[in-house]
Amino acid sequence: MKRKFLALPGLLLISHLSFAADVPVPPPPALKARSYILVDHDSGRALVESNADERLDPASITKLMSAYAVFHALKDGKLSLKENVTISEHAWRAEGSRTFVQVGTQVPVEVLIQGMIVQSGNDATIALAERVGGTEDTFAALMNNYAKQLGMKNSHFVNSSGLPSPDHYMTARDMAILGSALIRDFPDYYKWYSQREFTWNKIRQENRNGLLGRDPSVDGIKTGHTETAGYCLVTSAKRQNMRLISVVLGTASMKAREDASQALINYGFTFYETRKVHGAGESLQDARVWKAAYTPAQIGLRRDLFITAPRGQFNSLKSQINVQPKLIAPLSAQKSVGTLTVSLGEQVLDKRYLYPVRDVPQGGWWRRMVDSVLLWME
Repeated sequence: MKRKFLALPGLLLISHLSFAADVPVPPPPALKARSYILVDHDSGRALVESNADERLDPASITKLMSAYAVFHALKDGKLSLKENVTISEHAWRAEGSRTFVQVGTQVPVEVLIQGMIVQSGNDATIALAERVGGTEDTFAALMNNYAKQLGMKNSHFVNSSGLPSPDHYMTARDMAILGSALIRDFPDYYKWYSQREFTWNKIRQENRNGLLGRDPSVDGIKTGHTETAGYCLVTSAKRQNMRLISVVLGTASMKAREDASQALINYGFTFYETRKVHGAGESLQDARVWKAAYTPAQIGLRRDLFITAPRGQFNSLKSQINVQPKLIAPLSAQKSVGTLTVSLGEQVLDKRYLYPVRDVPQGGWWRRMVDSVLLWME
């Protein structure tokens, strides 16, 4: 096993920021919530969590997955923002929060999306679900497929709006995964989550996310509430080059969910920082490849590596590369040949597979014959 330690060049990326060295990280705030988590969007690291894998009633936070499926339909050209959708009786009769669309009328997709996101209208959400899936049940199956693709291991949907059901549940961790995916995969559509209000049919409808008015760094994401779920909030905030996502579930009031969410994101921004330390396709090490058309081969990552660490402690990080012994051509850029591990003291912050930066074909017969002899002699 070949090992190599290297410095983290990403330190230079935000060297213009000035932080005190070795700032101690105090315990996170104690929150009166049934479940919560705080995650860095770029690195994926969970900074704070409590009961984050408990399956709970997601209430209207369900609509994050409904939106994810609708956005996919838009991206794939199966739906357009200007298209009119006929409101069915099933959508019109939806219980709970409403966008006040009328049965039999035609409403533009863009209006229904705003109704789903800003007003959290169950009628608008069901209308979109029926347009994309044919029926709401089929749309729920589509939601479950996307959840599986995203690695949401403890989520299951039976409807698009979030009405309570024993088989309808999510976890705080899965909600954070989904919130991050919305921002990453659909940046052009994410803008609606910061919209404070909209008017349809002369009815003014306001966003229930009070943090949009309290903290200018907050630009989303979604509220939820039922008797069984309590008051819930998924929040995303960006300050300078760092984005955090918090999930707070099962609080006693709207104010409680906002105060708890604010406490989490303030804690994360105060005591942690995130930096890009290696880029996708960047050569991290040259590796000898036997029987190859060329050697050495450059070894690197397939996607950017961001690390979240306590402020002032990036100089203490260690990065270790392990490359498989005796690499023999041909090598595919799609098949891993080693790992990169980034640690802070005894704590592993991230571990990634390494790949050839490009395919490494076999060499000619002479190269193969010489290397076969040399390998035999080792």
